[in-house]
Amino acid sequence: MQYGICNLGIVPIRLEPSDTSEMVTQALYGDRFKVLEKRKNWSRIRFSFDKYEGWIDNKQYKEIEEFDYKGLSNSDMKLSKDLIEFVSDASNNLYLIPVGSDLNGLALLHHNFDGSILSSKRNKSEIIKTSFLYLNSPYLWGGKTPFGIDCSGFTQIVYKLNGYKLFRDASEQASQGEALSFIEESEPGDLAFFDNAEGNIIHVGIIMEDNHIIHAHGKVRIDRLDHSGIYNIDKNMHTHKLRVIKKII
Repeated sequence: MQYGICNLGIVPIRLEPSDTSEMVTQALYGDRFKVLEKRKNWSRIRFSFDKYEGWIDNKQYKEIEEFDYKGLSNSDMKLSKDLIEFVSDASNNLYLIPVGSDLNGLALLHHNFDGSILSSKRNKSEIIKTSFLYLNSPYLWGGKTPFGIDCSGFTQIVYKLNGYKLFRDASEQASQGEALSFIEESEPGDLAFFDNAEGNIIHVGIIMEDNHIIHAHGKVRIDRLDHSGIYNIDKNMHTHKLRVIKKII
């Protein structure tokens, strides 16, 4: 088994080993993974954080030893706090990194970082405050940063910045936590999941106070939430059908 770490700010992870293939998620700086299969130009990987799999360009990560992979994976999270920061190498070259980048591998990569760090679990009340960092970020399938993000990437990174782990996709996140029977039982920071006509979970958002929800739909936006689902205040119509509410924290 081989192992790797993302040594660049934001790297696309593809469904297939091709630059033209669909981006299914992104590797952020410091993300670690197992290399399940290595080809000439591409590697199929499985992330340490959420076990998500996809293909990464071999030029866009650094191989590490199993000892280092296990040591970093067992370390407490140290994440960059600001929307955009940078790390520097011994030659003072700068590498831009987005909020939520994992800083545990700095020494291994011989990089320096002088910015603010998040290093502990935060109260549930901080979830909504963190979500506002991404308000108006454009929707991007597979995205995980303020420069482009999808619905489950949004919930995952907001929870991660507060010290909690969620799976990558909405359907996977819906398997976590405790189901609630009514919206009235929910608290700000709980997750609401929505399905399609076939009953498949296709969307997720973070519940706010006073029957509102923040979610990624076109952009990260705030809409009304009722027993039917999300009521889009711009279109004056329901856009997503409520399936279940889950309490993760």
